[in-house]
Amino acid sequence: MEDLTGRRLVVLTGASSGIGLAAAVNLACRGDQVVLVGRDPARLQAAAERVRETSGERPELFRADFAVLDDVRRLAEGLRAAYDRIDVLVNNAGAIALQPLTTVDGFELSIQANHLAPFLLTNLLADRVGRIVVTGSGAHRFGTLDPDDLNAALRRYRPLGAYGTSKQANILFTAEAARRWPGIPAHSFHPGVVRTRFGNDSRVVAFGMRVLPFRSPEKAAETLVWLANQDPARLVGGGYYYNRRLRRPYRKAADPRLAARLWSASAAAVGIDG
Repeated sequence: MEDLTGRRLVVLTGASSGIGLAAAVNLACRGDQVVLVGRDPARLQAAAERVRETSGERPELFRADFAVLDDVRRLAEGLRAAYDRIDVLVNNAGAIALQPLTTVDGFELSIQANHLAPFLLTNLLADRVGRIVVTGSGAHRFGTLDPDDLNAALRRYRPLGAYGTSKQANILFTAEAARRWPGIPAHSFHPGVVRTRFGNDSRVVAFGMRVLPFRSPEKAAETLVWLANQDPARLVGGGYYYNRRLRRPYRKAADPRLAARLWSASAAAVGIDG
């Protein structure tokens, strides 16, 4: 097991490009030991080289496809075997599907990759995590979450609606995590409209980037890095942040009863105690 005495260990999902990679570079340059989690081995290796060239430190790499819950379980096992403590867990991985897709686990792709997978990972690592940061989105305004039917988006499918529902779930999950685990600071944030590979892969998001102001991954990652470093006493537990300021999400993402229902439904969906 690696000796990280005097250094923080930060695990970042979705770290092979975009916001995740930008945050990993920033944190590594600050002296943190970063662990990159991604789906594509070649892109993960390229990201590791970028971090090494910039910070002088080569990060550890873990591959996992969040469209496969067994991958998430193996990821958790690997992280637990490697590290006694994870100072910061950054749930940043995200996906948007242009058409209705069902994972091997039977869930709509966006709700699984963006919510159920990080929900499972965080629960499996909760006893070792010191802080949680979740990448949300202003797109939660388009969410129509129904905890009793996590696959509702598959009917009359709309990409932005499905994505917005998963981002609504991210914000609700963060708030509920803060309530259930008061000893673990948990915060979500909106990165803004970002020019990333994630956006380029989606015609819906790419179109939005042409008509809306967008920011670089480095700019978008600033609030993530700030939340990872800020004194928790200066933050609101379970809070949703944008540009380093606390913001109130839409009511649909700020309902504690809905958050509790989502937690129970998510736990049942991934097969853990709720």
